[in-house]
Amino acid sequence: SSGKMPQTPPFAAMFDSSGYNRNLYQTKEDNCGGLCYHDNNLLSGSLEALIQHLVPNVDYYPDRTYIFTFLLSSRLFMHPYELMAKVCHLCVEQQRLSDPGLDKNWTQKIAPKILQLLTEWTETFPYDFRDERMMRNLKELAQRIASGDEMYRKNVQQLLQSLIRKLAAVTQYEEVLAKIDASTSTDRLTLLKTKPQSIQRDIITVCNDPYVLAQQLTHIELERLNYIGPEEFIQAFVQKDPLNNDKSCYGERKKARNLEAYVEWFNRLSYLVATEICMPVKKKHRARVIEYFIDVARECFNIGNFNSLMAIISGMNMSPVSRLKKTWAKVKTAKFDILEHQMDPSSNFYNYRTALRGATQRSLTAHSNREKIVIPFFSLLIKDIYFLNEGCANRLPNGHINFEKFWELAKQVSEFMAWKQVECPFERDWKILQYLLTVPVFSDDALYLASYESESPENHIEKDRWKTLRFVSEV
Repeated sequence: SSGKMPQTPPFAAMFDSSGYNRNLYQTKEDNCGGLCYHDNNLLSGSLEALIQHLVPNVDYYPDRTYIFTFLLSSRLFMHPYELMAKVCHLCVEQQRLSDPGLDKNWTQKIAPKILQLLTEWTETFPYDFRDERMMRNLKELAQRIASGDEMYRKNVQQLLQSLIRKLAAVTQYEEVLAKIDASTSTDRLTLLKTKPQSIQRDIITVCNDPYVLAQQLTHIELERLNYIGPEEFIQAFVQKDPLNNDKSCYGERKKARNLEAYVEWFNRLSYLVATEICMPVKKKHRARVIEYFIDVARECFNIGNFNSLMAIISGMNMSPVSRLKKTWAKVKTAKFDILEHQMDPSSNFYNYRTALRGATQRSLTAHSNREKIVIPFFSLLIKDIYFLNEGCANRLPNGHINFEKFWELAKQVSEFMAWKQVECPFERDWKILQYLLTVPVFSDDALYLASYESESPENHIEKDRWKTLRFVSEV
């Protein structure tokens, strides 16, 4: 029946090797109307033509990868609410221009397609709709579709409810993050001095099984990954559009906060690892904590959680930790060397990229959520997207938008989209999660202080630093 929605394939299947999948819907084949193709690939177009290409008509529905790519990249040229207003306008125009006798026809042929477009927009870029103007336009267009035919009313209702649920969830998540930030701002060293008893807990007491800890870290990673909107990668690059120089496309710069919160989590985990290693007074205890984290890191690697793995390794490589020669002498480091080799930055992280490709392949053919998990080393992913953006112009000399560049960007971001949708298969342990997220950690100074107290300074630079730190901490 005409109420059937075109089916949306999963993200991973969306981009094929040649850039994008053209077999999903028929594409307008033309080099006119301001769009330039080569071998069926859309290479560039004027902004107006690209917007036209987004809007369905009686015998056309845009390719799904085109929708994702254009919605992702158009925000470099115009605000999403401006795009939404244009889309609404074009839909209404179409309805007005169609033969009045065919009004029913319009409803049956176009309404489901517009509904499908709105569904893809709200499901993939829900945060665009945290804007009042966006919501107004969406409701207006939805209203127009619903009034045409009883059949679509339920679909419109579902679309709006699902969107409102998502937006409520992200608001709640941000409130929780803000609470956590407020409660963890105290340095653990200050706490150790004021109430030593309450803080004697350490990670091994809270969770003595490295395997379980790796699973709980994976919970935190997947939750934080899941809340990042794909547009946050692009919003970081929004500058003034040269062809529109009077206004920046985005007045609101606070648009990548879930992405920033995720980067902060990485830093927290590194500092937590360093804190746990530097805290114990006895050398053999410190060595035991190092071996424990090596085991945790190895389990993270096996799970496909490369972000926690990298955070743990960077915590162990912080100089207050790496300078503890006597402690490290007691550690069996063979396992650590293997992990270090996996995450070795040389040749642009060649080993890690190979491991990531392997995990991605495994994920594509996986039968269980357990095998689907891929959590990339996040700051490297951001760096790759950043360099891809820096390396190519957004516009061609003729003023056309360089769509080839945006296919590439969308390809990288769509891979991330597949990863962020995985449900965590492990049981949650609230006690461990609470500890990982809220226990205070040492600042840099506190780490050095603890490190020098464990193993005395080696040279005059360290000695001077220790003197200064002791003086400061006593004041």
